[in-house]
Amino acid sequence: GDRIGRKAVIWVSFLGVAPFALALPHANLAWTAVLAVAIGLVMSSAFAALVVYAQEAVPGRVGMVSGVMFGLMFGISGVGAAGLGTLADRHGIEWVYQAIAFLPLLGLATALLPATRSRACPGRCC
Repeated sequence: GDRIGRKAVIWVSFLGVAPFALALPHANLAWTAVLAVAIGLVMSSAFAALVVYAQEAVPGRVGMVSGVMFGLMFGISGVGAAGLGTLADRHGIEWVYQAIAFLPLLGLATALLPATRSRACPGRCC
């Protein structure tokens, strides 16, 4: 993230899982496990970049921003899992797989993220 930029890491992470996610509904059980692991590894690579990006966007509030990011990330994940479970009960798991295959394409919205400027340490770090 320091070398290529946090926004680029986020961009690659979200869009990098798109091919795997689009293939997921068409995979058998063994390939589903392989694709799920690949998706998890690529998506988790953006976790630190997202937190640092948010910290750079709101300088001076590192602790507050970290707490909000962690809370939102895990909270939205829990609500999303419950919502997907409800949808699977109503429409079937195949329908859910087809629907969520396109969610990583929402990563295109990362193009709209504002650029942040990392603050270099001016000789003394605190």
